[in-house]
Amino acid sequence: MSVLKKLAGDTVMYGVSTMLGRMLNYLLVMLHTKLFLPEQLASQVQLYSYAGLSLVVYTFGMESAYFWFARKEGDRQKYYNLVLSAVILVSIFFSGTIFLFAESVSNLIHYPEEVTLVRWMSIIMAIDGIVSIPFARLRLEKKAKKFVTARVANILMNIGLNFFFLIVCRDIYDAKYLTFLKPAIDLFYNPAVAAGYIVLANLVANLMFFAFLYKEFADFRFVFDMSLFKPMWVYAFPLFIMNLAGVTNLLFDRTFLQYLIPNNFYPGRTTKDAIGIYGQCFKLSIFMNLAIQAFKYAAEPFFYSKAEDKNAPSVFADVMKWFIVICATMWVGICLNLHLLAEIFLRKKIFHEGLAVVPWLLLGFLFLGIYYNLATWFKLSNKTQYGTYITLTGASITIVLNLLLVPQIGYLGCGIAFASSGLVMMILCYYYGQKYYPIPYNLNSALGYIFGGGVFILLDVFLIPSDSVAGFAYHMLFFVLFCILVVFAERKALPQRYQRILGAK
Repeated sequence: MSVLKKLAGDTVMYGVSTMLGRMLNYLLVMLHTKLFLPEQLASQVQLYSYAGLSLVVYTFGMESAYFWFARKEGDRQKYYNLVLSAVILVSIFFSGTIFLFAESVSNLIHYPEEVTLVRWMSIIMAIDGIVSIPFARLRLEKKAKKFVTARVANILMNIGLNFFFLIVCRDIYDAKYLTFLKPAIDLFYNPAVAAGYIVLANLVANLMFFAFLYKEFADFRFVFDMSLFKPMWVYAFPLFIMNLAGVTNLLFDRTFLQYLIPNNFYPGRTTKDAIGIYGQCFKLSIFMNLAIQAFKYAAEPFFYSKAEDKNAPSVFADVMKWFIVICATMWVGICLNLHLLAEIFLRKKIFHEGLAVVPWLLLGFLFLGIYYNLATWFKLSNKTQYGTYITLTGASITIVLNLLLVPQIGYLGCGIAFASSGLVMMILCYYYGQKYYPIPYNLNSALGYIFGGGVFILLDVFLIPSDSVAGFAYHMLFFVLFCILVVFAERKALPQRYQRILGAK
Protein backbone atom coordinates (compact mmCIF):
# COMPACT_ATOMS: atom_id res chain seq x y z
CA MET A 1 0.00 0.00 0.00
CA SER A 2 2.96 2.33 0.64
CA VAL A 3 3.94 1.94 -3.02
CA LEU A 4 0.44 2.98 -4.07
CA LYS A 5 0.59 5.95 -1.72
CA LYS A 6 3.84 7.06 -3.35
CA LEU A 7 2.29 6.78 -6.81
CA ALA A 8 -0.81 8.61 -5.59
CA GLY A 9 1.39 11.35 -4.13
CA ASP A 10 3.28 11.79 -7.40
CA THR A 11 0.03 11.78 -9.34
CA VAL A 12 -1.32 14.52 -7.08
CA MET A 13 1.84 16.58 -7.59
CA TYR A 14 1.66 16.30 -11.37
CA GLY A 15 -2.06 16.76 -11.11
CA VAL A 16 -1.51 20.17 -9.55
CA SER A 17 0.08 21.40 -12.75
CA THR A 18 -2.30 19.49 -14.98
CA MET A 19 -5.63 19.71 -13.16
CA LEU A 20 -5.20 23.07 -11.45
CA GLY A 21 -3.53 24.52 -14.53
CA ARG A 22 -6.27 23.39 -16.86
CA MET A 23 -8.92 24.49 -14.39
CA LEU A 24 -7.34 27.93 -14.52
CA ASN A 25 -7.35 27.60 -18.28
CA TYR A 26 -11.11 27.17 -18.11
CA LEU A 27 -11.17 30.85 -17.28
CA LEU A 28 -10.09 31.27 -20.89
CA VAL A 29 -12.92 29.06 -22.13
CA MET A 30 -15.31 31.35 -20.27
CA LEU A 31 -13.58 34.42 -21.70
CA HIS A 32 -13.38 33.15 -25.28
CA THR A 33 -16.98 31.91 -25.42
CA LYS A 34 -18.13 35.25 -24.01
CA LEU A 35 -16.17 37.41 -26.47
CA PHE A 36 -16.31 35.35 -29.65
CA LEU A 37 -18.79 33.44 -31.76
CA PRO A 38 -18.09 29.80 -32.75
CA GLU A 39 -16.99 30.78 -36.27
CA GLN A 40 -14.30 33.11 -34.86
CA LEU A 41 -12.86 30.28 -32.74
CA ALA A 42 -12.87 27.67 -35.54
CA SER A 43 -9.31 28.45 -36.66
CA GLN A 44 -8.06 28.01 -33.07
CA VAL A 45 -9.70 24.57 -32.90
CA GLN A 46 -8.01 23.55 -36.16
CA LEU A 47 -4.56 24.93 -35.39
CA TYR A 48 -4.36 23.42 -31.92
CA SER A 49 -5.37 20.02 -33.29
CA TYR A 50 -2.40 20.24 -35.68
CA ALA A 51 -0.17 21.31 -32.79
CA GLY A 52 -1.17 18.17 -30.86
CA LEU A 53 -0.23 16.04 -33.85
CA SER A 54 3.09 17.84 -34.27
CA LEU A 55 4.19 17.12 -30.68
CA VAL A 56 4.10 13.39 -31.40
CA VAL A 57 6.05 13.85 -34.65
CA TYR A 58 8.65 16.15 -33.09
CA THR A 59 9.36 13.83 -30.12
CA PHE A 60 8.91 10.56 -32.12
CA GLY A 61 8.81 8.26 -29.07
CA MET A 62 12.03 9.62 -27.57
CA GLU A 63 10.52 10.38 -24.15
CA SER A 64 9.77 6.71 -23.49
CA ALA A 65 13.12 5.68 -24.99
CA TYR A 66 14.84 8.14 -22.65
CA PHE A 67 13.06 6.61 -19.63
CA TRP A 68 14.07 3.11 -20.70
CA PHE A 69 17.74 3.73 -21.58
CA ALA A 70 18.52 6.30 -18.87
CA ARG A 71 17.34 4.18 -15.94
CA LYS A 72 20.92 3.92 -14.61
CA GLU A 73 22.13 7.08 -12.91
CA GLY A 74 25.42 7.16 -14.78
CA ASP A 75 23.79 6.96 -18.21
CA ARG A 76 21.32 9.80 -17.79
CA GLN A 77 23.35 12.74 -19.09
CA LYS A 78 24.62 11.08 -22.27
CA TYR A 79 21.16 9.87 -23.23
CA TYR A 80 19.65 13.23 -22.31
CA ASN A 81 22.12 15.01 -24.62
CA LEU A 82 21.45 12.54 -27.42
CA VAL A 83 17.65 12.64 -27.18
CA LEU A 84 17.41 16.41 -26.84
CA SER A 85 19.79 16.90 -29.79
CA ALA A 86 17.63 14.67 -32.01
CA VAL A 87 14.38 16.41 -30.97
CA ILE A 88 15.86 19.87 -31.54
CA LEU A 89 16.91 18.91 -35.09
CA VAL A 90 13.50 17.47 -35.97
CA SER A 91 11.56 20.36 -34.38
CA ILE A 92 13.57 23.05 -36.15
CA PHE A 93 13.34 21.26 -39.49
CA PHE A 94 9.55 20.80 -39.47
CA SER A 95 8.64 24.11 -37.85
CA GLY A 96 11.08 25.97 -40.07
CA THR A 97 9.44 24.45 -43.14
CA ILE A 98 5.96 25.43 -41.92
CA PHE A 99 7.16 28.96 -41.09
CA LEU A 100 8.70 29.48 -44.54
CA PHE A 101 5.70 28.09 -46.42
CA ALA A 102 3.02 29.46 -44.09
CA GLU A 103 0.99 30.94 -46.93
CA SER A 104 0.70 27.60 -48.71
CA VAL A 105 -0.08 25.83 -45.44
CA SER A 106 -2.87 28.28 -44.55
CA ASN A 107 -4.42 27.78 -47.98
CA LEU A 108 -4.15 24.01 -47.60
CA ILE A 109 -6.12 24.03 -44.31
CA HIS A 110 -8.75 26.44 -45.74
CA TYR A 111 -7.78 29.43 -43.61
CA PRO A 112 -5.96 31.63 -46.17
CA GLU A 113 -6.37 34.72 -43.96
CA GLU A 114 -4.47 33.13 -41.04
CA VAL A 115 -0.88 33.14 -42.38
CA THR A 116 0.44 34.96 -39.31
CA LEU A 117 -1.29 32.53 -36.96
CA VAL A 118 0.23 29.60 -38.83
CA ARG A 119 3.70 31.11 -38.34
CA TRP A 120 3.08 31.71 -34.64
CA MET A 121 1.79 28.17 -34.24
CA SER A 122 4.86 26.73 -35.96
CA ILE A 123 7.04 28.34 -33.27
CA ILE A 124 4.76 27.02 -30.50
CA MET A 125 5.08 23.53 -32.00
CA ALA A 126 8.88 23.72 -31.96
CA ILE A 127 8.98 24.96 -28.37
CA ASP A 128 6.60 22.24 -27.18
CA GLY A 129 8.70 19.55 -28.85
CA ILE A 130 12.03 20.81 -27.50
CA VAL A 131 10.95 21.40 -23.87
CA SER A 132 9.25 17.99 -23.65
CA ILE A 133 12.66 16.35 -23.10
CA PRO A 134 13.77 18.58 -20.16
CA PHE A 135 10.33 17.96 -18.66
CA ALA A 136 10.86 14.21 -19.12
CA ARG A 137 14.19 14.59 -17.31
CA LEU A 138 12.43 16.28 -14.38
CA ARG A 139 10.00 13.37 -14.20
CA LEU A 140 12.82 10.80 -14.30
CA GLU A 141 14.73 12.65 -11.58
CA LYS A 142 11.49 12.94 -9.55
CA LYS A 143 11.65 16.73 -9.46
CA ALA A 144 7.89 17.07 -9.46
CA LYS A 145 7.96 20.43 -7.66
CA LYS A 146 9.97 22.11 -10.43
CA PHE A 147 7.81 20.42 -13.07
CA VAL A 148 4.67 21.77 -11.39
CA THR A 149 6.11 25.27 -10.93
CA ALA A 150 7.07 25.62 -14.59
CA ARG A 151 3.73 24.30 -15.88
CA VAL A 152 1.57 26.40 -13.57
CA ALA A 153 3.62 29.55 -14.21
CA ASN A 154 3.22 29.01 -17.96
CA ILE A 155 -0.54 28.69 -17.63
CA LEU A 156 -0.84 31.73 -15.36
CA MET A 157 1.16 33.77 -17.83
CA ASN A 158 -0.98 32.54 -20.71
CA ILE A 159 -4.14 33.52 -18.85
CA GLY A 160 -2.72 36.93 -17.95
CA LEU A 161 -1.69 37.61 -21.54
CA ASN A 162 -5.11 36.55 -22.83
CA PHE A 163 -6.80 39.05 -20.54
CA PHE A 164 -4.22 41.69 -21.51
CA PHE A 165 -4.67 41.26 -25.26
CA LEU A 166 -8.40 40.56 -25.33
CA ILE A 167 -9.64 42.94 -22.61
CA VAL A 168 -7.05 45.56 -21.67
CA CYS A 169 -5.74 46.22 -25.19
CA ARG A 170 -9.27 46.31 -26.57
CA ASP A 171 -10.42 48.82 -23.95
CA ILE A 172 -7.38 51.07 -24.38
CA TYR A 173 -7.81 50.89 -28.16
CA ASP A 174 -11.42 52.01 -27.65
CA ALA A 175 -10.15 54.82 -25.35
CA LYS A 176 -12.10 53.57 -22.32
CA TYR A 177 -9.17 54.20 -19.96
CA LEU A 178 -5.38 54.74 -19.93
CA THR A 179 -5.74 56.74 -23.12
CA PHE A 180 -2.11 57.89 -22.95
CA LEU A 181 -1.13 54.30 -23.83
CA LYS A 182 -3.29 54.21 -26.97
CA PRO A 183 -0.43 55.19 -29.38
CA ALA A 184 1.62 52.25 -28.09
CA ILE A 185 -1.33 49.82 -28.26
CA ASP A 186 -2.10 50.99 -31.82
CA LEU A 187 1.34 49.74 -32.89
CA PHE A 188 0.42 46.07 -32.46
CA TYR A 189 -3.29 45.72 -31.66
CA ASN A 190 -5.84 45.14 -34.42
CA PRO A 191 -9.43 44.45 -33.23
CA ALA A 192 -10.25 42.77 -36.54
CA VAL A 193 -8.01 39.80 -35.63
CA ALA A 194 -8.68 39.77 -31.90
CA ALA A 195 -9.09 35.97 -31.74
CA GLY A 196 -5.55 35.62 -33.11
CA TYR A 197 -4.15 37.05 -29.89
CA ILE A 198 -5.11 33.76 -28.22
CA VAL A 199 -2.27 32.13 -30.15
CA LEU A 200 0.14 35.03 -29.55
CA ALA A 201 -0.47 34.82 -25.79
CA ASN A 202 0.32 31.10 -25.92
CA LEU A 203 3.51 31.77 -27.88
CA VAL A 204 4.87 34.37 -25.45
CA ALA A 205 4.02 32.20 -22.43
CA ASN A 206 5.73 29.16 -23.96
CA LEU A 207 8.93 31.12 -24.61
CA MET A 208 9.21 31.51 -20.83
CA PHE A 209 9.74 27.74 -20.50
CA PHE A 210 13.36 28.32 -21.47
CA ALA A 211 13.81 30.56 -18.42
CA PHE A 212 12.24 28.03 -16.05
CA LEU A 213 14.27 25.17 -17.53
CA TYR A 214 17.54 27.12 -17.64
CA LYS A 215 19.49 24.52 -15.64
CA GLU A 216 18.25 21.66 -17.80
CA PHE A 217 19.47 23.49 -20.89
CA ALA A 218 22.68 24.82 -19.28
CA ASP A 219 24.31 21.38 -18.96
CA PHE A 220 23.05 20.21 -22.36
CA ARG A 221 25.69 19.48 -25.01
CA PHE A 222 24.69 18.91 -28.61
CA VAL A 223 25.82 15.45 -29.67
CA PHE A 224 24.81 12.76 -32.11
CA ASP A 225 26.16 9.23 -31.64
CA MET A 226 24.59 6.82 -34.11
CA SER A 227 25.76 3.76 -32.16
CA LEU A 228 23.79 4.99 -29.15
CA PHE A 229 20.87 6.38 -31.13
CA LYS A 230 20.17 3.28 -33.24
CA PRO A 231 18.95 0.99 -30.39
CA MET A 232 16.94 3.92 -28.99
CA TRP A 233 15.28 4.41 -32.36
CA VAL A 234 14.55 0.67 -32.65
CA TYR A 235 12.86 0.82 -29.23
CA ALA A 236 11.07 4.12 -29.91
CA PHE A 237 9.81 3.56 -33.46
CA PRO A 238 6.90 1.25 -32.55
CA LEU A 239 5.99 3.68 -29.75
CA PHE A 240 6.17 6.57 -32.21
CA ILE A 241 3.78 4.84 -34.61
CA MET A 242 1.58 3.96 -31.64
CA ASN A 243 1.59 7.57 -30.39
CA LEU A 244 0.95 8.87 -33.91
CA ALA A 245 -2.04 6.56 -34.25
CA GLY A 246 -3.12 7.53 -30.75
CA VAL A 247 -3.05 11.25 -31.45
CA THR A 248 -4.87 10.62 -34.72
CA ASN A 249 -7.47 8.87 -32.61
CA LEU A 250 -7.74 11.98 -30.43
CA LEU A 251 -7.51 14.71 -33.07
CA PHE A 252 -8.95 13.28 -36.28
CA ASP A 253 -12.39 14.68 -35.45
CA ARG A 254 -11.29 18.31 -35.04
CA THR A 255 -8.76 18.09 -37.86
CA PHE A 256 -11.19 16.79 -40.48
CA LEU A 257 -14.59 17.89 -39.19
CA GLN A 258 -14.72 20.75 -41.69
CA TYR A 259 -14.39 18.27 -44.55
CA LEU A 260 -16.93 15.75 -43.21
CA ILE A 261 -19.94 17.85 -42.16
CA PRO A 262 -22.18 18.60 -45.15
CA ASN A 263 -22.91 22.26 -45.82
CA ASN A 264 -25.98 23.51 -43.93
CA PHE A 265 -26.15 20.27 -41.91
CA TYR A 266 -27.10 22.31 -38.84
CA PRO A 267 -29.89 24.76 -39.75
CA GLY A 268 -28.69 28.33 -39.48
CA ARG A 269 -25.12 27.27 -38.71
CA THR A 270 -22.06 27.30 -40.97
CA THR A 271 -19.43 24.58 -40.99
CA LYS A 272 -17.11 26.88 -39.04
CA ASP A 273 -19.87 27.40 -36.47
CA ALA A 274 -20.08 23.63 -36.04
CA ILE A 275 -16.31 23.35 -35.59
CA GLY A 276 -16.32 26.14 -33.01
CA ILE A 277 -19.24 24.63 -31.07
CA TYR A 278 -17.75 21.14 -31.08
CA GLY A 279 -14.29 22.43 -30.17
CA GLN A 280 -15.56 24.26 -27.09
CA CYS A 281 -17.85 21.40 -25.99
CA PHE A 282 -14.89 19.05 -26.38
CA LYS A 283 -13.14 21.09 -23.67
CA LEU A 284 -15.75 19.97 -21.15
CA SER A 285 -14.53 16.40 -21.68
CA ILE A 286 -10.98 17.48 -20.94
CA PHE A 287 -11.74 17.11 -17.21
CA MET A 288 -11.40 13.36 -17.64
CA ASN A 289 -8.35 13.64 -19.86
CA LEU A 290 -6.64 15.82 -17.26
CA ALA A 291 -6.88 13.11 -14.63
CA ILE A 292 -5.52 10.57 -17.11
CA GLN A 293 -2.66 12.86 -18.15
CA ALA A 294 -1.69 13.57 -14.53
CA PHE A 295 -1.72 9.82 -13.85
CA LYS A 296 0.45 9.13 -16.92
CA TYR A 297 3.07 11.66 -15.84
CA ALA A 298 3.49 9.86 -12.53
CA ALA A 299 2.79 6.27 -13.63
CA GLU A 300 5.16 5.90 -16.60
CA PRO A 301 8.39 6.28 -14.54
CA PHE A 302 6.71 4.29 -11.72
CA PHE A 303 5.90 1.32 -13.95
CA TYR A 304 9.43 1.25 -15.35
CA SER A 305 10.90 1.37 -11.84
CA LYS A 306 8.78 -1.65 -10.81
CA ALA A 307 9.70 -3.69 -13.90
CA GLU A 308 11.90 -6.18 -11.99
CA ASP A 309 9.72 -6.40 -8.88
CA LYS A 310 8.16 -9.85 -8.40
CA ASN A 311 5.09 -8.22 -6.83
CA ALA A 312 4.60 -5.90 -9.81
CA PRO A 313 1.52 -7.67 -11.27
CA SER A 314 -0.51 -7.38 -8.06
CA VAL A 315 0.57 -3.76 -7.62
CA PHE A 316 -0.45 -2.96 -11.20
CA ALA A 317 -3.83 -4.62 -10.59
CA ASP A 318 -4.44 -2.40 -7.55
CA VAL A 319 -3.42 0.67 -9.50
CA MET A 320 -5.92 -0.23 -12.24
CA LYS A 321 -8.74 -0.80 -9.76
CA TRP A 322 -8.40 2.62 -8.12
CA PHE A 323 -7.87 4.31 -11.44
CA ILE A 324 -11.23 2.99 -12.67
CA VAL A 325 -12.97 3.88 -9.40
CA ILE A 326 -11.82 7.49 -9.63
CA CYS A 327 -12.36 7.95 -13.37
CA ALA A 328 -15.80 6.30 -13.40
CA THR A 329 -16.83 8.61 -10.58
CA MET A 330 -15.59 11.59 -12.58
CA TRP A 331 -17.52 10.38 -15.64
CA VAL A 332 -20.75 10.20 -13.68
CA GLY A 333 -20.13 13.49 -11.87
CA ILE A 334 -19.47 15.48 -15.04
CA CYS A 335 -22.35 13.95 -17.01
CA LEU A 336 -24.85 14.48 -14.19
CA ASN A 337 -23.84 18.12 -13.85
CA LEU A 338 -23.15 18.84 -17.51
CA HIS A 339 -25.70 21.62 -17.94
CA LEU A 340 -24.42 23.38 -14.83
CA LEU A 341 -20.85 23.20 -16.14
CA ALA A 342 -22.03 24.51 -19.50
CA GLU A 343 -23.73 27.47 -17.82
CA ILE A 344 -20.46 28.28 -16.04
CA PHE A 345 -17.93 27.73 -18.83
CA LEU A 346 -19.74 28.12 -22.16
CA ARG A 347 -21.03 31.64 -21.86
CA LYS A 348 -23.03 31.90 -25.08
CA LYS A 349 -26.05 29.60 -25.42
CA ILE A 350 -25.07 28.74 -28.99
CA PHE A 351 -22.24 26.57 -27.62
CA HIS A 352 -24.73 24.48 -25.60
CA GLU A 353 -26.03 22.98 -28.83
CA GLY A 354 -23.18 20.44 -28.79
CA LEU A 355 -23.53 19.16 -25.21
CA ALA A 356 -24.97 15.78 -26.27
CA VAL A 357 -21.54 14.72 -27.53
CA VAL A 358 -19.75 15.27 -24.20
CA PRO A 359 -20.78 12.01 -22.41
CA TRP A 360 -19.50 10.01 -25.38
CA LEU A 361 -16.20 11.87 -25.33
CA LEU A 362 -15.85 11.32 -21.58
CA LEU A 363 -16.51 7.61 -22.02
CA GLY A 364 -13.89 7.50 -24.77
CA PHE A 365 -11.34 9.10 -22.45
CA LEU A 366 -12.25 6.62 -19.71
CA PHE A 367 -11.59 3.67 -22.06
CA LEU A 368 -8.40 5.32 -23.26
CA GLY A 369 -7.18 5.78 -19.68
CA ILE A 370 -7.77 2.10 -18.96
CA TYR A 371 -5.90 1.26 -22.16
CA TYR A 372 -2.91 3.36 -21.02
CA ASN A 373 -2.90 1.36 -17.79
CA LEU A 374 -3.13 -1.95 -19.59
CA ALA A 375 -0.36 -0.90 -21.98
CA THR A 376 2.15 -1.48 -19.19
CA TRP A 377 2.61 -5.08 -20.26
CA PHE A 378 4.00 -4.46 -23.75
CA LYS A 379 6.29 -1.64 -22.58
CA LEU A 380 7.83 -3.74 -19.80
CA SER A 381 8.05 -6.96 -21.82
CA ASN A 382 9.64 -5.08 -24.75
CA LYS A 383 6.80 -6.09 -27.09
CA THR A 384 5.99 -2.54 -28.11
CA GLN A 385 4.91 -3.71 -31.57
CA TYR A 386 1.64 -4.83 -30.00
CA GLY A 387 0.99 -1.27 -28.90
CA THR A 388 1.49 -0.22 -32.49
CA TYR A 389 -0.95 -2.81 -33.84
CA ILE A 390 -3.62 -2.00 -31.24
CA THR A 391 -3.37 1.76 -31.61
CA LEU A 392 -3.41 1.54 -35.40
CA THR A 393 -6.58 -0.54 -35.07
CA GLY A 394 -8.09 2.15 -32.83
CA ALA A 395 -7.12 4.94 -35.21
CA SER A 396 -8.61 3.00 -38.14
CA ILE A 397 -11.90 2.61 -36.27
CA THR A 398 -11.93 6.33 -35.46
CA ILE A 399 -11.31 7.29 -39.08
CA VAL A 400 -13.84 4.85 -40.56
CA LEU A 401 -16.60 5.69 -38.08
CA ASN A 402 -16.04 9.42 -38.47
CA LEU A 403 -16.29 9.04 -42.24
CA LEU A 404 -19.50 7.03 -41.87
CA LEU A 405 -21.23 8.81 -38.98
CA VAL A 406 -20.38 12.51 -39.21
CA PRO A 407 -22.14 13.07 -42.58
CA GLN A 408 -25.22 11.39 -41.05
CA ILE A 409 -25.40 12.65 -37.45
CA GLY A 410 -22.90 15.53 -37.33
CA TYR A 411 -20.34 15.95 -34.59
CA LEU A 412 -22.20 13.45 -32.38
CA GLY A 413 -20.60 10.90 -34.69
CA CYS A 414 -17.17 12.13 -33.56
CA GLY A 415 -17.98 11.24 -29.95
CA ILE A 416 -19.42 7.82 -30.78
CA ALA A 417 -16.41 7.04 -32.99
CA PHE A 418 -13.98 8.05 -30.24
CA ALA A 419 -15.74 5.94 -27.57
CA SER A 420 -15.96 2.91 -29.91
CA SER A 421 -12.26 3.16 -30.74
CA GLY A 422 -11.28 3.36 -27.08
CA LEU A 423 -13.44 0.33 -26.24
CA VAL A 424 -11.85 -1.85 -28.93
CA MET A 425 -8.32 -0.78 -27.98
CA MET A 426 -9.01 -1.53 -24.32
CA ILE A 427 -10.37 -5.02 -25.07
CA LEU A 428 -7.51 -5.94 -27.42
CA CYS A 429 -4.86 -4.70 -24.98
CA TYR A 430 -6.40 -6.70 -22.14
CA TYR A 431 -6.63 -9.86 -24.24
CA TYR A 432 -3.01 -9.84 -25.41
CA GLY A 433 -1.73 -8.60 -22.07
CA GLN A 434 -3.21 -11.57 -20.23
CA LYS A 435 -1.55 -13.80 -22.80
CA TYR A 436 1.99 -12.43 -22.53
CA TYR A 437 2.15 -10.59 -19.19
CA PRO A 438 -0.70 -11.83 -16.94
CA ILE A 439 -1.93 -9.33 -14.35
CA PRO A 440 -4.73 -10.28 -11.91
CA TYR A 441 -7.10 -7.42 -12.71
CA ASN A 442 -10.45 -7.34 -10.89
CA LEU A 443 -12.80 -7.56 -13.86
CA ASN A 444 -15.98 -7.65 -11.78
CA SER A 445 -15.07 -4.38 -10.08
CA ALA A 446 -14.11 -2.69 -13.37
CA LEU A 447 -17.24 -3.77 -15.22
CA GLY A 448 -19.41 -2.93 -12.26
CA TYR A 449 -18.22 0.68 -12.09
CA ILE A 450 -18.41 1.25 -15.86
CA PHE A 451 -21.85 -0.31 -16.34
CA GLY A 452 -23.13 1.12 -13.06
CA GLY A 453 -21.95 4.59 -14.04
CA GLY A 454 -23.65 4.23 -17.43
CA VAL A 455 -26.93 3.25 -15.78
CA PHE A 456 -26.78 6.27 -13.45
CA ILE A 457 -26.18 8.60 -16.40
CA LEU A 458 -29.08 7.15 -18.42
CA LEU A 459 -31.46 7.31 -15.44
CA ASP A 460 -30.42 10.90 -14.84
CA VAL A 461 -31.09 11.85 -18.48
CA PHE A 462 -34.58 10.36 -18.51
CA LEU A 463 -35.72 11.13 -14.97
CA ILE A 464 -34.33 14.55 -14.07
CA PRO A 465 -35.00 17.76 -16.05
CA SER A 466 -32.07 20.14 -16.58
CA ASP A 467 -33.87 23.40 -17.24
CA SER A 468 -34.39 24.62 -13.68
CA VAL A 469 -32.52 25.38 -10.46
CA ALA A 470 -34.30 22.45 -8.82
CA GLY A 471 -33.09 20.22 -11.64
CA PHE A 472 -29.47 21.20 -10.96
CA ALA A 473 -29.96 20.31 -7.27
CA TYR A 474 -31.44 16.90 -8.12
CA HIS A 475 -28.53 16.14 -10.47
CA MET A 476 -26.09 16.88 -7.65
CA LEU A 477 -28.02 14.73 -5.16
CA PHE A 478 -28.07 11.87 -7.64
CA PHE A 479 -24.30 12.16 -7.98
CA VAL A 480 -23.92 12.16 -4.18
CA LEU A 481 -25.91 8.90 -4.14
CA PHE A 482 -23.47 7.37 -6.62
CA CYS A 483 -20.51 8.47 -4.45
CA ILE A 484 -22.13 6.90 -1.37
CA LEU A 485 -22.48 3.62 -3.24
CA VAL A 486 -18.81 3.78 -4.28
CA VAL A 487 -17.67 4.39 -0.70
CA PHE A 488 -19.84 1.53 0.55
CA ALA A 489 -18.50 -0.83 -2.13
CA GLU A 490 -14.89 0.02 -1.23
CA ARG A 491 -15.42 0.22 2.54
CA LYS A 492 -12.92 -2.56 3.25
CA ALA A 493 -10.13 -0.57 1.63
CA LEU A 494 -10.76 2.52 3.77
CA PRO A 495 -8.81 3.40 6.96
CA GLN A 496 -9.93 1.29 9.91
CA ARG A 497 -11.87 4.03 11.70
CA TYR A 498 -14.06 4.45 8.61
CA GLN A 499 -14.41 0.70 8.21
CA ARG A 500 -15.90 0.45 11.69
CA ILE A 501 -18.39 3.21 10.88
CA LEU A 502 -19.48 1.48 7.69
CA GLY A 503 -19.59 -1.96 9.25
CA ALA A 504 -16.75 -3.37 7.17
CA LYS A 505 -15.25 -5.03 10.26
